[in-house]
Amino acid sequence: QLQLVESGGGSVQSGDSLRLSCTTSGFSLADYAIGWFRQAPGKEREPISCIQKNDIVLYYKESAYTRFTNSRVNVENTAYLQMSSLKPEDTALYYCAARPLCSPNPTQYTHWGQGTQVTVAS
Repeated sequence: QLQLVESGGGSVQSGDSLRLSCTTSGFSLADYAIGWFRQAPGKEREPISCIQKNDIVLYYKESAYTRFTNSRVNVENTAYLQMSSLKPEDTALYYCAARPLCSPNPTQYTHWGQGTQVTVAS
């Protein structure tokens, strides 16, 4: 069974860094793209970034391009989202999701983790 588990979230101060992990099982990570999304209370789930099978990274938010780094280590079955210079507006539940090709549309993903909370205080 294909599973994804996010970890690494927490409560931090503005300007701090966090590294989120997306640990996968039940499939070969090398065969999938991993998308990162976030959802703040009362808002829609929004795409942040996606790393393709060939390690090419797509950023869907300009703020993510400048402050976040998306990576993967297939032999560890884990993808990472390194976030720096965090801001209060980054507060959200962060998810990873898997599909064969990257897409910014969350409805096109069928495999999701449970999410990890990131809270940034000013």
